[in-house]
Amino acid sequence: MTNITTLTHSFAITSDDIRLATLDDLKSLLLLEERSFSGDRLSRRSFRRAMTGSGSALLVAVSDQTLLGYALLHLRQGTHLARLYSLAVSPEARGLGVGKLLIQACEKKAVKKGKLLLRLEVSDVNHNAIGLYQKMGYREFGHYDAYYEDQTDAIRMQKRLRHAGDEQTTRAIPWLAQGTPFTCGPASLQMVLSALHPSYQATPDDELEIWREATTIFMTSGHGGCHPMGLALAAEKRGLTANIWLSEDGPLFVDSVRDELKKSVITRVHQGFVKQCDEASVPIHYVVMPLAQLIEAFDSGALAIILISTFRMDGKKSPHWVVMSGYDEHCVLVHDPDLEDDKKLSDDPPSPLDCQYVPIARDEFEKMSRFGRSRLQATVVLTKRI
Repeated sequence: MTNITTLTHSFAITSDDIRLATLDDLKSLLLLEERSFSGDRLSRRSFRRAMTGSGSALLVAVSDQTLLGYALLHLRQGTHLARLYSLAVSPEARGLGVGKLLIQACEKKAVKKGKLLLRLEVSDVNHNAIGLYQKMGYREFGHYDAYYEDQTDAIRMQKRLRHAGDEQTTRAIPWLAQGTPFTCGPASLQMVLSALHPSYQATPDDELEIWREATTIFMTSGHGGCHPMGLALAAEKRGLTANIWLSEDGPLFVDSVRDELKKSVITRVHQGFVKQCDEASVPIHYVVMPLAQLIEAFDSGALAIILISTFRMDGKKSPHWVVMSGYDEHCVLVHDPDLEDDKKLSDDPPSPLDCQYVPIARDEFEKMSRFGRSRLQATVVLTKRI
């Protein structure tokens, strides 16, 4: 959401007038929100959460105790991504550079928090805002139909805050949300199938069917996740060619459970997958796939599903599947099927936009892609069947 137009007024404002919002600003913020937007408004609770939570920064421009504008910045934990979620400038202050100062303050805050990319969405009819963003170095990289409540379209823009000369290499991969807490693997496979196999139709029923085919049955608690061999076999069944890279050759995930029956079941499932892969001639490489080789495979047209630990993203030591969607000199980009992180940022409906092309520093990514005490690394590389 943005609201920048060209008007003049006697206000004078500098960067010294930009500060973090406090609860004393809440009433003025709500009034400004009502004046600025006819829909897609932030609630009182959302503003309060932005002021008190660690995943956001709410900046305000204040002159002579008058609120002239605000900018809401979301900072996704465990990644190098920041998002300018909302920007509003009061009618009396438009044309005075308030929006630019707020954006610059957001950029400085994002850099201070170690973020490399700042992204935003803007209505495609808001030409003044689009012009400002372009002058400040933002470039369009996506378009979404009927994005806002009034059904206007959104342009998605981004700016690299550091290493401005770097080029990103990405692939057009449809993003899909996992339908349950335990189907990140199937949702990731469905994204790859949708990208490499155009006739494939991703459905909630097939998401569950893939899970049934690939599940380990048990984990520490709740439903089991997906075994890399199970995902590879499910991909082969649906018309792709799979290669599996594993850092260990024994049963996976057994060190995460204590119950002997669970250990026995997980072991038997693993042995069954090994046998099925052998019968289907699915290659299993019992060695870590180096990042350089992963990038080489990506450049050659392959897509990879990668097991990561979510600890650096949500503080939980959970295995989680993501899809590599691009890279640059400093980061690996991923499609994350899980929307849960976004729900923590505000009380507004979670957006899939923060789950696409998520930049993770290369060294951080290599740490994330090791799970459990055994530092398990698992990658399933998928290609079109020749």
